[in-house]
Amino acid sequence: MLLLAVDTATPAVTVALHDGTAVVAESSQVDARRHGELLLPAVDRVLGDAGTGLDAVTGVVVGVGPGPYTGLRVGLVTAATFGSVLSVPVYGLCTLDGLAYAAGRSGLEGPFAVATDARRKEVYWARYEDPRTRIGEPAVDRPADIAEQLAGLPVVGAGAALYPDAFPDARGPEHVSAGALAALAAERLAAGTQLLLPQPLYLRRPDAQVPKNYKVVTPK
Repeated sequence: MLLLAVDTATPAVTVALHDGTAVVAESSQVDARRHGELLLPAVDRVLGDAGTGLDAVTGVVVGVGPGPYTGLRVGLVTAATFGSVLSVPVYGLCTLDGLAYAAGRSGLEGPFAVATDARRKEVYWARYEDPRTRIGEPAVDRPADIAEQLAGLPVVGAGAALYPDAFPDARGPEHVSAGALAALAAERLAAGTQLLLPQPLYLRRPDAQVPKNYKVVTPK
């Protein structure tokens, strides 16, 4: 097994290779405006660090969000392209699950919550019984609207760090790592657990909208 994992659902552009036992190589850069520019060079860098070629990859893992429309689709389209070119399966994983798993590897046992920045003064969030067990589906809300629900819980992720009044017990990591995503995928695949389809989890409409009423221009 050699899994190539990518995630662009947060400001982190993160890539990793996992051999089914451990992370072989990993790269992460935080830049919310350069997902498309940074992702492919990161893949090349990780393959180079591992001393292997793209043709050795047996599966692709991609974070499906939730995340902002523009950044999220960069990782999903790239993963789908690799899967098609290499004729290997593409597995989806919730990005929040990857963050929860990483928090568990850092020593957080649970229960806790994960919150990432959704912009518009909102967060994408979910509750976890432990690093491997999510309670319910991810949601998007204003921090003040969920502060009471999460009172007393540690909250992992950049969303928690941005709103300390709502989430006073903010914990790291702030952004997901492809290494954690790949490790979680490898664990679930070994257990025979079915992973998600590589389809985006947006939770709301994109900021850019097609105009509803076009002005008709009739040539003279």
